[in-house]
Amino acid sequence: MDHNIPSTMRQIGLITQFEMTKRFINRGGMFALAAFTLVWALIILFPVERASSLLMNPSFKELVNNLAGPETFNQLFAAPVAEYAVLWCIALYVFPMFSLFISADQFCSDKQRGTFRFLTLRVSREQLFFGRFIGQMLIQAVLIIIALLATFFLVLTRDSSLLLPSMSAAFFMLINLIIVLLPYVAVMAVFSLIAKTARQASTFAIVLWTITSIIISIINTQYPNLAFLHYILPGSQISSMINSLGLSALTFAPIPIIQTIILLFLGKVIIQRSAL
Repeated sequence: MDHNIPSTMRQIGLITQFEMTKRFINRGGMFALAAFTLVWALIILFPVERASSLLMNPSFKELVNNLAGPETFNQLFAAPVAEYAVLWCIALYVFPMFSLFISADQFCSDKQRGTFRFLTLRVSREQLFFGRFIGQMLIQAVLIIIALLATFFLVLTRDSSLLLPSMSAAFFMLINLIIVLLPYVAVMAVFSLIAKTARQASTFAIVLWTITSIIISIINTQYPNLAFLHYILPGSQISSMINSLGLSALTFAPIPIIQTIILLFLGKVIIQRSAL
């Protein structure tokens, strides 16, 4: 048993490496990466830069505090680097949406091409499932780093003395965003086992999210004691994380981690029992 562990880890590592290579080395992957970089460059150059100027404006801070209350966004206004505070608010909502589409094709193409059986002759289904998941998470991490680096250079052009605060803010934001995205990539791993195409997997995710959200809202209205049901959905904690930066945001980490464990277990069961 002990001898199988290094072999299993090595196989998962190879699958992960291949997933990364497939995403970033081929022409389609490079084009998608360039498009992503361009989109985030526009987001950072316009909404982030302009909103960060507002965030540093005392008059704007006073207006928001009067409208929402002094404790509602106190951590955002107290952030040492305003650009990262604004990026945090945007990234918490934009990256999960990106992940639903970027990670939708974890197994759909294999089913269409009939290559799943060929792959499972060389690795186990579990190794393939977890290798693909880890590879997709590393892809998400690379995309997050691109956005953080772009913001980092924007901050330094404004004030070079913010070097260390920017590095700290970027590090904690990277960790927090990766944790936030875990259940999104996990749920797409599950849907990609069920759906025939990547587009269908994304559609399934959006439709199920919408229906489940409506049902939970109705239940919560009738039975307030069942408010905990909203934790079923990935991203249920995001609205509460807006005013949490750095270490304080990590207090929400158990929610997406538990969701991810449940979803990965479900995916493991499905891939083992499916005739793919």
